[in-house]
Amino acid sequence: MTRSVFRFLSRQPETVEIANQNYLLRLPRYADYRQWYQLRSESRAFLEPWEPTWRPDEMTESAFRSRVIRNEQEFASGQAVPLFLFHKPGEVLLGGLTIGHIRRGAGQNCMIGYWMGARHAGQGHMYAALRLAIPYIFSTLELHRIEAACIPDNSRSIRLLEKAGFEREGYLRQYLRINGQWRDHVLFSLLCDDALPNRNMPL
Repeated sequence: MTRSVFRFLSRQPETVEIANQNYLLRLPRYADYRQWYQLRSESRAFLEPWEPTWRPDEMTESAFRSRVIRNEQEFASGQAVPLFLFHKPGEVLLGGLTIGHIRRGAGQNCMIGYWMGARHAGQGHMYAALRLAIPYIFSTLELHRIEAACIPDNSRSIRLLEKAGFEREGYLRQYLRINGQWRDHVLFSLLCDDALPNRNMPL
């Protein structure tokens, strides 16, 4: 199946950029490798407790190129929208936000995940990214429900989701393998009717 057919079936354009005067969310590019490598390398101890185990080749340029190709394929097929978060001007890489597990048909929902470089954490950048991403998910992608799951002791992520208007729904036992161990997660959700403008948007 060609890329054009994928885009038609997924209602997706060739690429995506979501921006305001301070922030830019866009698909990763090969040219982002140097910034990505620097930020992820210096943030490893900060990120590892909350992420799947890093592979031995995690930080290599070839692995990054494969990641970019996979991201483009997932976007073209409508499965996911993997985005890097940049601060403007200068496009300084801050972290990433992925709109994944996109499900069409009767469900019309997705799962979001995100990461932030250690030196940029706690400064409101990811909240700003959510303010950009949520209207895109509900208006452009025309989805109805966003889900997010985080480890119960990740208080920073829980505060972020609650501030963005997500509601706690339940407890997922041994939901994902994180840093080599199966970890329980707390499930949060946000519905279209609760988030779009003129509908008590929490952002």
